Amino acid sequence: KIRNVAGMDVAALDRTLEYTKTTSRFGGLLVARRGYLIYEKYFGRASREVTPNMASCGKMFTSICLGILMKEDPALLPEGLDEKVFTPKYLPEAFPLSDARKAGIQLGHLLTMTSGMADGGGNPGIVHGEDIKIEGLVPVDPSFGQDTHALRTSMWTNPGGGYCYSSEGAHVASIILRRLAGMEMEEYIRRKLTAPMQFGGWGYAMQQANGKKLEHTPGGGGIALRATDALRFGYLLLRNGFWKETQLVPADYLTLCRRPSPFNPHSPFS
Repeated sequence: KIRNVAGMDVAALDRTLEYTKTTSRFGGLLVARRGYLIYEKYFGRASREVTPNMASCGKMFTSICLGILMKEDPALLPEGLDEKVFTPKYLPEAFPLSDARKAGIQLGHLLTMTSGMADGGGNPGIVHGEDIKIEGLVPVDPSFGQDTHALRTSMWTNPGGGYCYSSEGAHVASIILRRLAGMEMEEYIRRKLTAPMQFGGWGYAMQQANGKKLEHTPGGGGIALRATDALRFGYLLLRNGFWKETQLVPADYLTLCRRPSPFNPHSPFS
């Protein structure tokens, strides 16, 4: 069936699997073509039912959810990606602002990591392709809760002034989604994506390294998926947001995701 329906060379896929085994102790190879799952093999402790923490792959879901929200109810974010979000309407718990420059942060800045917010993990800043060492940041009190910690993240430059990989900025975007949707982002994902796409068991890694449980769905990462469902999500994006006959994700938002963003002239397609 693989040869006849999908036009694939099974022996070549087997060789690819052998190469994949050299890259990790646990893993697998899944291939979709012409609407079919045509190859699925695992090694090590991996299997179809395993749901590993996919870390920052979760940021994709945060972004896609905001794209869905803006399309379904444009009045919630009238300016779309241009909306300034550090306001009492969207982030009342951020006031008083820890840095006055945050008033200029737009939603598009958060989703392209050009908000000016650093991550505190030693990531460099990038300004028009040049690495910039970030120094002199004021550390955020580690005892702060999940949301407060993200909202009080230090600024290293003005909004739009440079790129810095920031999980905290992505979490701020998820706080906005939670407020506007009136539910946790995990539930929003369930309603808008995973239920209609019939995902298997999935969830979020809600336990921190110190054993403390997170209060909210982490927008910066931590989604835990079966490999087949990670493939479903990729296939959904490949098909411009269509699943079967339903438009689950706005095609115009996905078009923006494929292009260098005007919010990030510093490190396009970072």
